[in-house]
This record gives sequence, structure tokens and C-alpha cells, in this order.
Amino acid sequence: MSSKNNLLLFFDRPTEPCFMQKGENKEVFQLPDNYYPEKYKSSSNVLADRFGNDATKTIPVRNIALPDLSLPQQLPYNAQFSLWIEKHRKMAAKLIDIFMGMRDVDDLQSICSYCQMRINPYLFNYCLSVAILHRDDTRGLNIPTFAETFPDKFMDPKVFRKAREVSSVVPTGNRMPVLIPQNYTAAESEPEQRVAYFREDIGINLHHWHWHLVYPFDASDRSIVAKDRRGELFYYMHQQIVARYTTERYCNNLGRPRRYSNFREPIEEGYFPKLDSQVASRSWPPRFEGSKIQDLNRPVDQIRSDVSEMETWRDRFIEAINSMSIMLPNGRRIPLDDETGIDNLGNMMESSILSPNRPFYGDLHNMGHVFISYAHDPDHRNLEQFGVMGDSATAMRDPIFYRWHAYVDDIFVLYKDKLQPYSSDTLDFPGIRVLSVDMQSTGGANTLSTQWEQSTVDLGRGLDFTPRGSVLARFTHLTHDDFTYVIEVNNTSGQGAMGTVRLFMAPTQDERGNPLNFNDQRRLMIELDKFTQSIPTGTSTIRRSSLDSSVTIPYERTFRRQADRPGDPGSGTAAEFDFCGCGWPHHMLVPKGTAKGFPMVLFCMISNWNDDQVVQDTVGSCNDAASYCGLRDRKYPDKRAMGYPFDRPIPVSRLNDFLTPNMNVRDCTIRFKDAVRQRQG
Repeated sequence: MSSKNNLLLFFDRPTEPCFMQKGENKEVFQLPDNYYPEKYKSSSNVLADRFGNDATKTIPVRNIALPDLSLPQQLPYNAQFSLWIEKHRKMAAKLIDIFMGMRDVDDLQSICSYCQMRINPYLFNYCLSVAILHRDDTRGLNIPTFAETFPDKFMDPKVFRKAREVSSVVPTGNRMPVLIPQNYTAAESEPEQRVAYFREDIGINLHHWHWHLVYPFDASDRSIVAKDRRGELFYYMHQQIVARYTTERYCNNLGRPRRYSNFREPIEEGYFPKLDSQVASRSWPPRFEGSKIQDLNRPVDQIRSDVSEMETWRDRFIEAINSMSIMLPNGRRIPLDDETGIDNLGNMMESSILSPNRPFYGDLHNMGHVFISYAHDPDHRNLEQFGVMGDSATAMRDPIFYRWHAYVDDIFVLYKDKLQPYSSDTLDFPGIRVLSVDMQSTGGANTLSTQWEQSTVDLGRGLDFTPRGSVLARFTHLTHDDFTYVIEVNNTSGQGAMGTVRLFMAPTQDERGNPLNFNDQRRLMIELDKFTQSIPTGTSTIRRSSLDSSVTIPYERTFRRQADRPGDPGSGTAAEFDFCGCGWPHHMLVPKGTAKGFPMVLFCMISNWNDDQVVQDTVGSCNDAASYCGLRDRKYPDKRAMGYPFDRPIPVSRLNDFLTPNMNVRDCTIRFKDAVRQRQG
């Protein structure tokens, strides 16, 4: 039986045929003659000899009865692929079903060998990744980061010319990293460029891509989509992105994202992505200032939709919230209750197969992305493909992404504001008092330090048809010094207790220095960490490192090369390296701040674990970034609403008036130093 590790070779040099040498060990798939595409069939023996002679390992491929691949093959090999285009989703769902239906790893390897040379590389990569994440016999396999496989989606195309020169001229071992320029998409005179470090951060865009990989919204196998509280997680993860981005804007003297709520008005911001698609062999199209979304008529994509449809779906969504009920296909209505309402609304908004009434409530979120991504060519008269808003790996680069999602979040808030505020009895943890909360860091007490850092990513896996070997690229990103939370607690209950520590941070002022009202501030509460803690009787001190955040994954899991991964998948030696790439990048845990220090407030709450707990086994990998990503194959590890205790309206005007004894706050500062350090290790 073939090793499941062989499947990872399909991510190496994704547009090179799989009969060529793959991986650093020069492994070759030995294909049946009928697996070669027509253009190679007459030379199959010559090709097998050419690439197999000096291969270190030959992998025999089983000749199986091939399924019907006509639907996924409708996407041209050199086209772009978008999860938000219905036609593409149907193709992906079909290919995922085929991969999931293979009897064993050998059959999966066989169908991948056939598909890799015929199916669009982006579509193939996505579907194989979803299958690996969800098949029992591929459990423990960790797919390479998308930035390794398709680096063209994340960086200046000039980098690749330099990288190919280095790989062709300089021997492996002597290659110097290629420098990726910082802030290369617009001049400093463009105000939006002040937050380009956030929008165009490689780790942030990888997070968004990987989240949508873990949470697909179409498949014949409902269990692939129907994960615990999936719709609520869609709401909360994107709400947190908007809160984080808004805070970054305040730090850079920019106002909050203006909601994209009028679909007829021009989009003020232009965006010129400065990206090339290596698969499509063309540049990503820009969107000019003042562009408007228009009725779509693109037969090539099977898209025919009017802007008025978006308005109808929006109005039906809002009507459901106003009536606190959802219309089912049979005309019956079900209530939007406190516990499952947000989950249903999230599934309706993303229009997954879990939507209670997909035909009626439509495809608002996804088609918002699609309309904006085709603003430059709505009727395909210029034969252009979609812009960056059409791809989950690139959408967060564009300022309009945040304007669109800020409006989507406003719609969710309409529902949240109809819920009853949490009572003091619900919020309190009798006998537990948080005496103080502080942060200790190199910047001093309650002062966090940020600056630029240069790190490296390996491009070698994605440089097709070039000499083998590692080719490093050096990029600049925001980072912060590590810090420690120090929480003083008093337990007067007379017995030990278990609590859930919840840590949030929010700005205290807007871009003009005006104090934020509490209702605005609570919507900008950024979750930093959440963990279970035993609390002995009497006074005790809880110390927690920022490195242990339940929100983030470390740099190594975002960027480190899989070739460096020790041991076999699922083994003990590999456990520390396991790549479960869904998680906010740790280097972006805290906002940038300002040179003089941007004022924030740290909030700490300890809630009763007996009310929070979800009884399940959480031992294993991928359980350390659960706040935004949940747990693989598990329930969300917190019974409370996501964003608790700030997800509902609060009938007070000041944060201090909201506090119960099991909460406390601390004013703090984030100070930015405009200097660059090299990442160590």
C-alpha cells in the first residue's frame, strides 16, 4: 500500500506534470500509459525514462477505472478559481466528492495522478486539500502552506524573476534571500496605504484562505460542511477581522471603514494589486476609483445576476431579523432564538448548504464578493477574469473587503441587538473576584512594544520549471515583543473552582483622539486569549504568556517549510510541528500602535467553567487556535456565544459601569518603533 505522504508531492511545483521529479528527494510517479495527456502520450516511454533514471524513488500508480470528470474539467486549466462563484463551487463539490469516494490512499493517489495534469491547478489544490483534511485515512497529513505552493498570490511579481535567476545561476546552499518590497502597491500619498501592512500581510491572507479551506460550504457529504456552530464562526471570525482592522485604522489616523451599504454608489477606493497569476499568465485586474458594481452577464462563468437581486436578498435578510423568524421553503417559519439564531443567520449569509432556505435568502455575502470582483468587466467584453475580491487568498488585500464585511457585520448586529442583555447574575461568578489584571513586557508595565520584523518564506516549491532547491524570500511584517498577563484573583467560595479566563483589548479613542462611546467600543473588543484555569481558595496569581494565545498560531505553523517537519505524520516527534494553518498569525496578535503610544484598554473576565464547558476530548493537534477556527472534528470548546460577554447590547454608557466582581480592566499603551529587526531562528 502506498504511503499517504506521497499525496503531499502533488503540492510540489503544482503546474509541473506529476511524471516529473517531485520533492527534494526526486520522487517520480510511474503512470499507466493511459494516464498521460494526449500531448504526452506518444512520448510516454521517453518521458518515464528521462525523469525516472536518476530518481531516488519510483512510486507505482494503480490503474483504476476513472470516474466522470467532465464537470471539474469545465474550468480551463489557466483560469482563476473562486469559491464565491456558484459554477466553480459546483465543480469543486464534484471533485471533492470524487476524492472523498476513493476506496483507499492508493486509489486517491491514482485519481490525483490523472487529475493533476488535466484539472485547473487552483481547483485541484483546493479539492485535494479539503479531502486530506476530511478523510480518515489521511488524518495527520499536513498540507503545505498556500504561500509555498502558489506564492504568486501573495507577493510582488518582480520577486519571481529574481528568484528564477537565483535558482538557475546560484547553487543550492549559496543562495541569498530575495527581498520582497514593503508597501509596493501604492504611494504614500494614498491614505489607505497606511494600513497596507495589515491588508497585504502574508500571514493574514493565509489565515483567511485556510479558514475557508477548513470550512467549505458546498459538498455532497453534508458532514464536511456541517461543523459545529459553523455559521456563528463565520460571523465571529469576520467580525474580529473588522474590529482588528478598525483599530489599525485608528492607529494610523484613519476613520473606521465606511460601510458599503448602497450598492448603487461608486466605490471611492481604487485598488491596484500588483500581482501576477502564474497559472493564468496574466496580471490581476485593478479596480479604478469611482467604479460601480453593475448587473452581471458572464456566460463563461454561468453568472447572470442583477444588482437588484443583492438588494432583494438583503431586504429579506433584514426582514427575517425584524420578525425574528426565518421563512422555510414550505412557507413555514422557524424562530431566530438566542442559541441557534446567529448560527442560522451565518449559514444564510454565506449561503452554505446549511442555509435553511437558500433559494429565498440567496447568496448575499458571496455575490457581494463576485459583483465587486467583476466591477471592471461585468459582461466579459474585455475577456478579463475577476479581481482580488474573488479569491479567498487575496480578498483581504483590498480596502473594499473591510467596507463590505463591516456592512455584513452591521446586519448581524441588527439581530444581536434584539437579544436581551446579559443579567448581572449571568455575568457574575459568585465567590470569584478579579482584583487586578496587568501586562508585563519589555516596554514596561502595561506598555506593549511593536516594530517591523523581516522573516523568510521558501518559494522553491512554487517555482515551476526551474532548477530544484530552496529559494528564500525575505518579507517585512509587523510584530510585537512577547508579554505576560498577570491576573490577581481572590476566591472566597471556600473551595477550589474552575474558571474560563477571557481576555480582550479595545481602543479607547478614535482617529481624532475623541473618546469612544461604550457601544462602539464593545464592538471593537479584540479577543486576545481564552483558557481554562483552576482557582484555589484565597488570593492567587495567574500568569499567562502571550505566546499561548487561543487566537493565534505561531510563525512556524504559518510559514515554516514542511520539508523541515520531523517524524511521520501523527507521530510524537511531529506533534510540535503539526501544520494546522487555521489561526490568526501570532505576529499580528496586537495592533501596531503609535510612536507616542496608542491608548487601549485590557479587559479580563473569569466566568464559571461549569457553565462554559463542553465535554469532549481535545487532546491532539490543531487545538490551540480555537477562538477563530474551532477544533478539528470537535465541538466549539465554549458553550457561550462567540464574543461573550460583548456580543449583546449593554445598557450602560461606560465600560466600568458594566463590570461585575469577576471582571477587571487596565488602561494600557501600544508603542510602535519604526525599526526593522531580523527574525531569529
